[in-house]
Amino acid sequence: MVERIEDLNLPNTVVTRLMKEALPADVKISNESRTALTRATSVFVLYLTSAATDVADKKKQKTLTVDHVLAGLEEIEFESFIKPLKNDLENYRKLVKNKKDKKGDKPETEEAMEEDTPADM
Repeated sequence: MVERIEDLNLPNTVVTRLMKEALPADVKISNESRTALTRATSVFVLYLTSAATDVADKKKQKTLTVDHVLAGLEEIEFESFIKPLKNDLENYRKLVKNKKDKKGDKPETEEAMEEDTPADM
């Protein structure tokens, strides 16, 4: 699996950015608290992953899905996270769909535009 327990920690920069977004601008974060929160978030992710894996195993599925993660949240008694997560997931899916739709829309070529334009204009 991993050689060192530190390899399981989320990147400090990511956790620091999240902390700064959650706190008022005038609040400073000590290095010690940053380290503690980085480790705590990593433990939470591992705990949730374990619970989601248990759900998948019970269903005899090898791939973790969103449904497994949501059921895992319920299993570890974090039900209050489910609704906001579902909302964020819906927004993410809309964003991805919009990007795909935009990518699929090809701009008309000059020739196609000329064919659509009446000659006597």
